[in-house]
Amino acid sequence: MKNKNQHIEQFPLTPNAKAGVFIRNMQGKTVEEHDISKPHRDNHCQLMLATEGRFQLNIDFENVEFSTPALICVFPEQVHYSIEVDAPKGWILNFDPSLADQELLQLMQNKMNTPLSLEPDSILFYQTTSLMALIEKSQSENTNKFIHKAIHSLLNGLLNLIAGEIIDSLSPQNQKTSRGVIIKDTFSQLVKQHYKTWKQPAKYAAALAVTVAHLNDTVKALTGNPVSVHIQEASILEAKRLLYFTDNSVKEIAHAVGYEEPVYFGKLFKKVTQMTPLEFRKQFRD
Repeated sequence: MKNKNQHIEQFPLTPNAKAGVFIRNMQGKTVEEHDISKPHRDNHCQLMLATEGRFQLNIDFENVEFSTPALICVFPEQVHYSIEVDAPKGWILNFDPSLADQELLQLMQNKMNTPLSLEPDSILFYQTTSLMALIEKSQSENTNKFIHKAIHSLLNGLLNLIAGEIIDSLSPQNQKTSRGVIIKDTFSQLVKQHYKTWKQPAKYAAALAVTVAHLNDTVKALTGNPVSVHIQEASILEAKRLLYFTDNSVKEIAHAVGYEEPVYFGKLFKKVTQMTPLEFRKQFRD
């Protein structure tokens, strides 16, 4: 059996994206680099500003439906595809995450888990549409290396505006950058980086210079789940992706996400998803 990665792969930025940024007007006639109606994942960030239309997407096996205008961001490694898109208008901005201010990107990853609704007559809507149009115009001119630098600056300006809106949308209590919020957000980033090898909460507590009990109490108070659940969920999410994209055995996938005992991994997968790994593969691939 052929490895499914040979057919549905992790797509890079278009070769035309010399600046590490590529913008597409959804109303234009630009040919897609890949079929977005099929589940896939990218090695870049994809920021969509939808100004009109109806959108139903699937991101990491969860359906996401939203009305316009709205902003939504898909991050590297997330499995996604469009279920139904009707009369779309707006832009899709693909960019290499290394070009973005990492503090902004981390904020968006932590807080922008759902579409960000915009008011059509708001300042943010005017600012984001203006910047998207300017980035598109700059890309089409592409006259010299300074255009690339200008596009990078416009990209980070756009992300700063979005980050400001995210902060403003938080409740006054959550706007305070408390020690607990910092611990939780940093823990979330560490989990994304180390879930394959750091299975014990003590690893994260040591990295954050806090006790295991304090880390667990803080994370549970802010998210509703203890540290161990977040570690398990990160591992199971990547396992789902591999079950869909590859024909690797359950044993191979268990090892890939950091579990040496396939039997334990199978029990954990079923506990989290209510399905065995093979039942999940059959349901989503067939």
